[in-house]
Amino acid sequence: MTTASAPDFPHQTTIPVIRTIAMPHDTNPSGDIFGGWLMSQMDLGASTIATRRARGRTVTAAVDGMSFLSPVFVGDEVTIYGKVISTGRTSIRVFVETWRRNRQTDEVNKVTEATFTFVSIDGDRKPRPLPPEER
Repeated sequence: MTTASAPDFPHQTTIPVIRTIAMPHDTNPSGDIFGGWLMSQMDLGASTIATRRARGRTVTAAVDGMSFLSPVFVGDEVTIYGKVISTGRTSIRVFVETWRRNRQTDEVNKVTEATFTFVSIDGDRKPRPLPPEER
């Protein structure tokens, strides 16, 4: 298990988009935090970044390369960090990292990372070109 201190967080290149506490209702039948819950938090965080860049609605089109590196426990603080890594005519790729912090010991671990691809859509749910990037 990899342990990192606060200075090793990805703050220099990514932004925090979600911070939440893992709760008992987020567990699987064995009592561990459900990976699907964690993935949904990552999708929500990534979509925040994609929607901001698209200046409108986006939909998740794909998720690449997700591996769970360490567990999340009930009561842990979970933080999702992300950044846009590329754009196409209608698509946005967002890299996301998830970190956990034990609220009693301040132990911090990277949990997982993935790249989410979003497509910008219009009111008819059809792909629409991304607007120019704001400077």
